[in-house]
Amino acid sequence: MPRGRPREFDTDAAVERAMGVFWSRGYHGTSLPDLLAATNLSRGSLYAAFGDKHGLFLRALDRYIDDALARTDRELDPGKNALAGLRSCLVGYVDRTSGIAGMRGCLVVATAMELAAHDAEVAQRIQRFLKGMETRMTAALARAQAAGELAEGVEPATAARLLLCLLEGMRVVGKTAPDRALSQTMVETVINRLAH
Repeated sequence: MPRGRPREFDTDAAVERAMGVFWSRGYHGTSLPDLLAATNLSRGSLYAAFGDKHGLFLRALDRYIDDALARTDRELDPGKNALAGLRSCLVGYVDRTSGIAGMRGCLVVATAMELAAHDAEVAQRIQRFLKGMETRMTAALARAQAAGELAEGVEPATAARLLLCLLEGMRVVGKTAPDRALSQTMVETVINRLAH
């Protein structure tokens, strides 16, 4: 029989609430009291469930990455036209980088800047996200190429890397200059250059 009392809180909900705090304040800007207040956990419960602040942060970052990759899978659905899927993905980034959403930024980008250079566990997760995005976009571009929809000379893997840099750059620019019209024009320009 396991010892001790069973957990009396929703771990997923606690991770979700902690993710919001880390996303708003960054890792170093988030204190343990901030996390305890957001999750409604006691210090003992937080440590028992997640180990420490860093453990909770990794769980929150994993949740954010999993959600972002799942959303990308829906947008790039292989069951629909590949270029339409790419347009859907890029337009989604216009939404996420404009207005208040744009000023909030991206937890992955913020974490990459704050922690990835000196935290191997974080760097591994950032790489998983970036590789996952690039792989998904390469596959969509390869489908577009096979369907004869890609412009002559466009190489799917190279174009996917370009799109990845564009999307993550939009996240950075959106933090301070979340101009929806400009982002929309940029996305349409890129799609028109890729299309046959």
